[in-house]
Amino acid sequence: MRKFLKKLAQDIFSKTPATEETDETEEKESGFYGLGIAPKLLDILDRLKFTVPTPIQYQAIELATAGKDVVGIAQTGTGKTIAFAIPMIQQLAPGKGKGLILVPTRELAIQVNEVFKQFSPILNVHSAVLIGGENIEPQIRELRRGPRIIVATPGRLLDHIGQKTVKVGDVSILVLDEADRMFDMGFAPQIFRIIAHLPKNRQTMLFSATMPDEIMKLASRYMKEPVRIEATRSGTPAEKVEHELYIVHKTVKPALLGKILDKYWGSVLLFVRTRHDAARVAQTLKRMHYNAAEIHSDRSLNQRKEALEGFKAGKYRILVATDIAARGIDVMGIELVVNYDLPDEYENYVHRIGRTGRAGHTGRAISFATPAQGSDVKAIENIIRMKLPVAAHPDIAPEKFSDIAELYEKNQEALRGPGGKNLPTSFRMGRRKLPNKRY
Repeated sequence: MRKFLKKLAQDIFSKTPATEETDETEEKESGFYGLGIAPKLLDILDRLKFTVPTPIQYQAIELATAGKDVVGIAQTGTGKTIAFAIPMIQQLAPGKGKGLILVPTRELAIQVNEVFKQFSPILNVHSAVLIGGENIEPQIRELRRGPRIIVATPGRLLDHIGQKTVKVGDVSILVLDEADRMFDMGFAPQIFRIIAHLPKNRQTMLFSATMPDEIMKLASRYMKEPVRIEATRSGTPAEKVEHELYIVHKTVKPALLGKILDKYWGSVLLFVRTRHDAARVAQTLKRMHYNAAEIHSDRSLNQRKEALEGFKAGKYRILVATDIAARGIDVMGIELVVNYDLPDEYENYVHRIGRTGRAGHTGRAISFATPAQGSDVKAIENIIRMKLPVAAHPDIAPEKFSDIAELYEKNQEALRGPGGKNLPTSFRMGRRKLPNKRY
């Protein structure tokens, strides 16, 4: 049996004279030619109409296929999954080792596995999904079939490791997808525990939209001379997205939202801070006669699946989501992203707006900020390295940022007061950082 599988793998990765002419034509048509991709995988890419690699795919695939450790920085929606899926499948096809992909959310795990299912069966490299919120018994049965690739959330994988229902001692390739988000969600200790169970002699790939210091520390500790590739600068928003900022009181947000939604006819992804906000805003939208669904941690897995599938199919025009629940959303053609509430973690602005303007399409991102959130907006602008254009609606009274004006006035009073002339220059408005939660 082993000899048969070895012969099968050799046949897959070598051209036969009968197909040489066809393969050569297909390779010339595909921009993936020359990246070291096996002919059978090139055939699948061609059938899926993937003819031009995205920047992250172009830079990562050849390095990863050669077994290099890779740290990849790219926006959400730029094809990161294919960038690590193809090298992993290709290296596992000969019959040795396993692949492990860690992701932050259940939804993302399911969507990553869908990509693998497009490529892996033809090479006899099957995958399994291990996620929380589902009965563990079907997952155990799936593991008994011997999948070569495991896509998992950290908590559920540790459950299986603890029950000895999964073996990770032969993992040869580890991928940390959306690594920054996993750290934001507090998964760092679990990730370190999982890595402790893995062989030290392995390939590790890390992909993320942003690259904070803690991620770089992980890379230096657990990766072997990683090659850093940047399809976009860390913190860079999607290129073909138009940004707008409305300064509005909290009580006026529903009215402004209704007027904005009347201007757009496509699908809308709307972000709020908490699960309670998601439920409240979704109900408000329904009362305004919009087809809306909500996705957050209080919804069951089946409810979240139904909301997401309904959003994809057009049953729901608007999907209201929290940052954590939305991390796995991969839907093409979203016309508008609305930041109904600004994110608590400023880097999440990049992740949020990455849901529109994907794969070269144009998109729009509209953010609501209260008059007291001027410093939060400044912090976001520092991260994305651009000014958010302030917009106004003719039916809504325009507002200004009160916290910035208040800070300026306090500085002026301090400078005018007794001994003010001798205050350090760091207290002057132009030299002082604005107070915020994370700068």
